[in-house]
Amino acid sequence: MSEKHTDIIQETQDWVIKAVIGLNLCPFAKAVHVKEQIKYVVSEARSVEDLLEELAKELEYLAEVSPEKTDTTLLIHPYVLQDFLVYNDFLELADSLLEELKLDGELQIASFHPQYQFANTEFDDITNFTNRSPYPTLHLIREDSIDKAVEAFPEAEAIFETNMQTMEKLGLEGWKKLFPKP
Repeated sequence: MSEKHTDIIQETQDWVIKAVIGLNLCPFAKAVHVKEQIKYVVSEARSVEDLLEELAKELEYLAEVSPEKTDTTLLIHPYVLQDFLVYNDFLELADSLLEELKLDGELQIASFHPQYQFANTEFDDITNFTNRSPYPTLHLIREDSIDKAVEAFPEAEAIFETNMQTMEKLGLEGWKKLFPKP
């Protein structure tokens, strides 16, 4: 693995630890992190077609591997889909690929991006930061794992609201303290 890829993974892991786990944006993330069941993959893709090929490979891997070894995958793609609107359009292709591979119902794809923006929000609205990662990232998740996590966290539907409240309390200045730019 190149030094650049090591740095990209480290930056992504820092984000997972400080934001996703530290702010409890995903109450299910800590367990898979502690058990080292998150696979971090840095894509070399420079085109949508190449990224779709890598996504297919990672989806098939996750479907086949034991959840004890790899429960979830973060496919980080720093060289393609830098524009959020283009990335957002790509998600339809990703979901179509999931169906084509007959893995819908078994796996899901969640999305994170440095420019993530929910509909009807301003770009700097702090609530967008719940889905802002250091690099464009596709999160491949097992539906069984989601089901088990929801059983353990019976009010899963409240996570989104809680995250919005957490981010509003933190504010943009608090986020900048967590992730100071070099």
